[in-house]
Amino acid sequence: MFQHLILLKMSNQFLVTKDGYEALQIELKNLKEVALPEVVAQLQEARSMGDLSENGMYTAMREKQALVQGRIFEIEDILKKAVIADTSNTSKDGMVSLGSKVKLESEKHNVEYSIVGVEEVDMINGKISHESPIGQALIGKKIGDEIEVKVPVGTLKYKIIDIR
Repeated sequence: MFQHLILLKMSNQFLVTKDGYEALQIELKNLKEVALPEVVAQLQEARSMGDLSENGMYTAMREKQALVQGRIFEIEDILKKAVIADTSNTSKDGMVSLGSKVKLESEKHNVEYSIVGVEEVDMINGKISHESPIGQALIGKKIGDEIEVKVPVGTLKYKIIDIR
């Protein structure tokens, strides 16, 4: 599996889950159909206010337009180069892989992570990359296995208590 990931990186492709791919498609549609038209309308309104050299709203809307268009180009590039990971065996083989939801136990607390592609990371919702230190340590492990991960604040120790 790790050789496959290395080949994907070398060929400039993005490994994503099916859910992640669909979420990117939805975000792209929203950016193109809602966010960009709103910014363009606000930009036109700001432009109508007169002198552009001292128009703070115009400058802000130009920056917002650049951010929205930049994200559109980024998502289009990701979708073009995306390789959807086969997560059908995620729970069948009992091993952690891309697409797995993993419950971990430590001395202090329990956590649950979903292992996703780099472009899907969302720490607030417990989605970590398969390339992150914890993600790398989990890939290929089974229920009952223990992992140790060195992070800037020290070493984290977890026991895998469930894989879905």
